[in-house]
Amino acid sequence: MAFYQKTFYQLFMTPKIDTVDRKILAALQSDATQSLDSIAERLSVSLNTVWRRVRRLETEGVIEKRVALIDNEAIGLPLTAFVHIRTDNHSADWAAQFARTVDSIPEIVEFYRLAGDVDYIIKMMIASVADYDRVYQQLIAKVQISDVSASFAMEKLKFTTELPL
Repeated sequence: MAFYQKTFYQLFMTPKIDTVDRKILAALQSDATQSLDSIAERLSVSLNTVWRRVRRLETEGVIEKRVALIDNEAIGLPLTAFVHIRTDNHSADWAAQFARTVDSIPEIVEFYRLAGDVDYIIKMMIASVADYDRVYQQLIAKVQISDVSASFAMEKLKFTTELPL
């Protein structure tokens, strides 16, 4: 969720998460398609308790959204590129333009601002090196960047979206 889309609560309040909340979150992380009734039964709490807690966790921004995880190779995107970006321009206007540009490119699935030698890192899911070049050309046509380097994943050794609770 983009910064400007978050509510006041999500930006400035720290949600209180107890043991039951953590168990609900663990259940949803492993399989978000399971019914709230089955989660309630497994945790030995009422369906209403699970429903209210899930709604609260969504409202507070702890649960950002529920999605399906898709095998990138099965849909023709077998290549993962990690793109390191350095810039000489750290103005708010440049950063906003860069964020808008990145947001407009669907092949870019993750985007982080970093501390250290590299200013930003982007994760792309692409079909080929030629596809990477197309996205790269699209990116540099819209935003001035000092240095770009890419690394291509040779093998996926671990992939999870489950956070340690």
